[in-house]
Amino acid sequence: MSFGQTSGPPASAKQIALLLSLLNNDGFDFATARHRYGFNQRQARGKFTGPEASELIERLTREAEDAEAGSEGVAPRFDDPAAIKAQQRIDSQRDSLLRGMPAEVLANELERRGWAIIPPS
Repeated sequence: MSFGQTSGPPASAKQIALLLSLLNNDGFDFATARHRYGFNQRQARGKFTGPEASELIERLTREAEDAEAGSEGVAPRFDDPAAIKAQQRIDSQRDSLLRGMPAEVLANELERRGWAIIPPS
């Protein structure tokens, strides 16, 4: 492979948008996430191959699900006050978004994730 060439087809715009939203949920963008996630210079500019993007999306969603399942009420893992404030803002936005969702939509998503749902009587 020549210098500067990628090892596969470029990631789709949807994959890049999903990656950016997952990184934003964690308080980062591509450039600021470079050292935390081990991105190279190309990836820090938002350029990923399809397989790289798929693997990173899977990793970030798995980490987010693990964090939601095991960190209820735990303080944020950041030391930076700006990152803590950003995480708190994201958490409050997520809470307000969930409050406005219909119960059927939430129940369907939980069933999709393997939960057993019993409606209130």
